[in-house]
Amino acid sequence: MLIVAALGGNALLKRGESMTAENQRANIKRAASALATLIAAGHDLVITHGNGPQVGLLALQSMTPPGSPFPLDVLDAESAGMIGYVLEQELANVVDNRRVATLLTQIKVDPSDPAFDYPTKFIGPGYDLATARSFADQRGWKIAADGDKWRRVVASPRPLAILEGPVIASLVEQGVIVICAGGGGIPVVEREDGILVGVEAVIDKDLASAMLARDLKADMLLLLTDVDAVYRDFGTPAACALGHVNPASLQVSAFPSGSMGPKVAAAVEFTTLTGKIAAIGNLEEAIDIVSGKRGTWIDGTLPRDPS
Repeated sequence: MLIVAALGGNALLKRGESMTAENQRANIKRAASALATLIAAGHDLVITHGNGPQVGLLALQSMTPPGSPFPLDVLDAESAGMIGYVLEQELANVVDNRRVATLLTQIKVDPSDPAFDYPTKFIGPGYDLATARSFADQRGWKIAADGDKWRRVVASPRPLAILEGPVIASLVEQGVIVICAGGGGIPVVEREDGILVGVEAVIDKDLASAMLARDLKADMLLLLTDVDAVYRDFGTPAACALGHVNPASLQVSAFPSGSMGPKVAAAVEFTTLTGKIAAIGNLEEAIDIVSGKRGTWIDGTLPRDPS
């Protein structure tokens, strides 16, 4: 079956790790091995990935020395190319006789999207509060708490259309493993004269992946991260892992907006609109998640949880 597999930023760079090229390659190598098990099982893959830590680091680097930093849409493209290159290479090293291609992907957004007024998407490393406030004052950042750290937040407008969608579909039809929509894609808006221009934002990778999966008529949306399942009351004594659930049983607002919330929202939307399965779980258990043995399956054919 055709699976759109979305790799979370934390699946590519473990929490608390230094953002070195060596660490990122080692994690991407592990990701490639996990994805290879799906290919070996006969599945066709389209792979998307996050870029929050990477694009944040590039944004920091572009501000040193002081001058005119590169806009976020350009950094989105740069990080997508960087991650895509390493992932493409590592996949080619473990998958026999399969073609792999990375495609930079423009995704149209609405310039009047309210997300531009209320930034929520985390990018870059975490800091203590004093350091984060200092950077915010110096650089005009918006910051928010992410666990016990503080990080920069930027606008995350809703994706409206994947401009390279027909190209991706053509590659899939030819049996190519496509890496695309990196970091949620490159956000662009269309002016009244029809000209496309990039905007300062980072699109949520999970929502973009759900849209891509619908456009491609994929059989499954697979959201891979560094936790084994979706949990109700995560981080509390009452925490409970969810196995197979009806999307109507999930209240998206009950999950943290900076982490699991977008994954649950994307999974619920995909399943509700297509009637197909969306699954969430640990990257290293990908093959067991697809078979329904691990992770959280969101399945509209199941009875609704009365609670």
